[in-house]
Amino acid sequence: MSTLISPLAGQPAPPALLVNVPRLVTAYYALVPDAGVSAQRVAFGTSGHRGSAFDTTFNEWHVLAITQAICDYRRSHGITGPLYCGSDTHALSAPASASAVEVLAANGVEVVLATDDEYTPTPAVSHAILVHNRGRTTGLADGIVVTPSHNPPDNGGFKYNPPHGGPADTSVTEWIESRANNFLENKLAGVQRMAYAKALHAATTHRHDYLSAYVSDLANAVDMALIRSSQLHLGVNPLGGAGVHYWARIAEQYRIDLTVLSDTVDPTFRFMTLDWDGRIRMDPSSPYAMQRLIDCQDHFDLVLACDTDHDRHGIVTPEGLLPPNHYLAVMIDYLFQHRSQWPATAAVGKTVVSTQLIDRVCNRLGRTLLEVPVGFKWFSAGLLAGALGFGGEESAGAAFLRRDGNVWTSDKDGITAALLAAEITARCGRNPAELYAQLGQELGLPLEDRVEAPATPEQKKRLAALTPQDIHNTQLAGEKISSVQNTAPGNGAPIGGIKVSTQNGWFAARPSGTEAIYKIYAESFKDAEHLQALLQEAQALVDHAIAPSGAGSSQP
Repeated sequence: MSTLISPLAGQPAPPALLVNVPRLVTAYYALVPDAGVSAQRVAFGTSGHRGSAFDTTFNEWHVLAITQAICDYRRSHGITGPLYCGSDTHALSAPASASAVEVLAANGVEVVLATDDEYTPTPAVSHAILVHNRGRTTGLADGIVVTPSHNPPDNGGFKYNPPHGGPADTSVTEWIESRANNFLENKLAGVQRMAYAKALHAATTHRHDYLSAYVSDLANAVDMALIRSSQLHLGVNPLGGAGVHYWARIAEQYRIDLTVLSDTVDPTFRFMTLDWDGRIRMDPSSPYAMQRLIDCQDHFDLVLACDTDHDRHGIVTPEGLLPPNHYLAVMIDYLFQHRSQWPATAAVGKTVVSTQLIDRVCNRLGRTLLEVPVGFKWFSAGLLAGALGFGGEESAGAAFLRRDGNVWTSDKDGITAALLAAEITARCGRNPAELYAQLGQELGLPLEDRVEAPATPEQKKRLAALTPQDIHNTQLAGEKISSVQNTAPGNGAPIGGIKVSTQNGWFAARPSGTEAIYKIYAESFKDAEHLQALLQEAQALVDHAIAPSGAGSSQP
């Protein structure tokens, strides 16, 4: 099996594929999850609980239960400061935010909503938490972001950021998940709630200008003066996401040549071109979803984009859409040479499915590499402490320290990552695609690809449980297997799948946390033929290992 590209990929969405927003919102309120059905229970993936109201996987009961569980978690762990709450532009985000506020207010939580109900990006929430908590040991803040990230328009999502400002780690999400499911099992008994109108006027409900606070501080993360003086001609498309009004303010406040290509907000996201499978996704790393921006590549020095909650970045140069792995390597190489105030001991964080070119860059820089499982939560504590200067994922998510070496955000920040591309171009006189080509000449140019294949819940479970002992192969794509890992070398945490490496290549396989698929990532430092051999043999190996009759084994 391999990824099948839809004939509609990269094309405008036909009207028949657009989500019916009134029906979706009705389903949010009308459909009640059955706690006895596994798929309808609360389940936190790599970043929160996600699902669709149509499938009874993201509905009002889910949000009420999760929010009460968060209130109980805060109470039991002595978190008494304000809770910063943001949401994106998905159709389910507004009703879910309202449901959450009803519970937060009833529990007496000091909840902080956006001024004028402005959409609020994930990094703006993380920034607000960290600014509040700076220098404090008590009265610490935390946050909620209502977003399913770049997922399709019928999806909703809900994630919790504890006082370190980033995504909650597994121990926290397991606590909240268990508590929330208990509320579902008991028909919401124990969930406190008040009417929305009353909650909005509660003494504990406050407003915060997230947009102004974030934008005004931005020059402490990115050299905005350099971008202004460079006179680079920038285009930006927020993809109808939560940062839709941030970009015009950035252009105005820092007087940079930045054109907002679209400020349309439409919960059907009809302005997107369809992703690889013929579905709408606001994925700034997908050449299919980004087709309209790629068409603008000759009109700007750089075209920038972010996903719906603005925690992922997309960079289009005159050479085309820059793959995320390419940009991660360039960012790391640049930042650790041009941030003189960063701690000399600050390390680089990457996930196990990110390019091994990062390893080579770190070796040349003399910086320690921390390799962790998929999920930005593994970087949050390190960024907060300054132990990490940078953390990045191959899925186009990254964050880095302020220019003075202190924490900026401990969650992914697509806005600063996008603007850094302009800083890099201004200082180096070459855009990130050109700099990546130079890196390849100096350190070796890898080829990469990813395939996705259908998988049942049972197959996904088997894949997540694979161990090195389950892999009996000794060779892969004509080379001796040098390592088989199911834990990350940086912290020993399970990677939720398997990674197999040889001298000149590797593949990693892991189940999707939100879709009925598994993903295989592969990279070759040899050639395209070797890369295809890696992918084909990896799929054969994985398909055999997760098959009902051959679980836990593979052919030698």
